[in-house]
Amino acid sequence: MKANVGGIDRIARLLAGVALIAVGAMGMLAAPWSYVVMGAGAVFVLTSAISFCPLYTILGINSCPVK
Repeated sequence: MKANVGGIDRIARLLAGVALIAVGAMGMLAAPWSYVVMGAGAVFVLTSAISFCPLYTILGINSCPVK
């Protein structure tokens, strides 16, 4: 897996992921939607942590600076 998520993108994903997990955990949504939102948040945090997004690969996007 070649890194395709850059620095600003990683920070944005981490913040969005934590926010989504918090919204789902606080019970602000109905039961099935809270799990969906927390799952999406977990994916954001994971892709931020490993600097790789499979969807970016499919779409041909790369926000990493050239090394």
